Amino acid sequence: MKFVSWNVNGFRAVLKKGFEDIFNEIDADFFCLQETKMQEGQADFHPEGYLEFYNYAERKGYSGTAIFVKESMGEPISVALGIDGAHNDEGRVITLEYPDFYLICCYVPNAQDGLARIDYRCEFEDAMREYMSTLDKNKPVIYCGDLNVAHNEIDLKNPGPNKGNAGFSDEERGKMTELLAAGFTDTFRYLYPETVTYSWWSYRMKARERNVGWRIDYFIISNRLTDKLKDACILTDVYGSDHCPVSIDIEF
Repeated sequence: MKFVSWNVNGFRAVLKKGFEDIFNEIDADFFCLQETKMQEGQADFHPEGYLEFYNYAERKGYSGTAIFVKESMGEPISVALGIDGAHNDEGRVITLEYPDFYLICCYVPNAQDGLARIDYRCEFEDAMREYMSTLDKNKPVIYCGDLNVAHNEIDLKNPGPNKGNAGFSDEERGKMTELLAAGFTDTFRYLYPETVTYSWWSYRMKARERNVGWRIDYFIISNRLTDKLKDACILTDVYGSDHCPVSIDIEF
């Protein structure tokens, strides 16, 4: 099975930048989106042969997530929005349950300049870790999305000047360490422990052209799925957003 995750930084915007061709070329079984920035009915994209699941923020033009699933995968056993019924006013989380796994698509809150939102960010992280651990007792979890943290120095171009900044604070990095210690694996780093590559680049200062980036988009899986993991990729050649897609292949 092929899983793809992409922060599109505005679904309506990326639809005007060749998204449909990219979607068809990638040909994923599960295609997850973050930061859709839309309300219901605002995007005209209904790919043939796919089921569609959306979560919208109450605030217009903000946050939001979506998952497209090939009909051949079947209807999910259940669909849940938010984290165990909470943290749902910003449309950040969708969970689909299938016979062999749970799939969670997530857009983790940004801590913001000066770590203005770090308290809520940590609250969100704690709730997500507890939620994932609870699900994991039933069946394995596949957790993907823009997790808004570069976990280690290898995961961003300029770690020194960014220490303490949003996305590379001790608090955020520590929460990722806690999540992995709870029984989960960072798929890309598991397969490629020394590889330097990024999934997000600022629109400023020609950052993507200069490859001054951060790896903040992930697929995190239950440890017991690692033997089924075939590959993990960061699709740096795909444009249309300030992020690029990330993907994994798992053989169930």
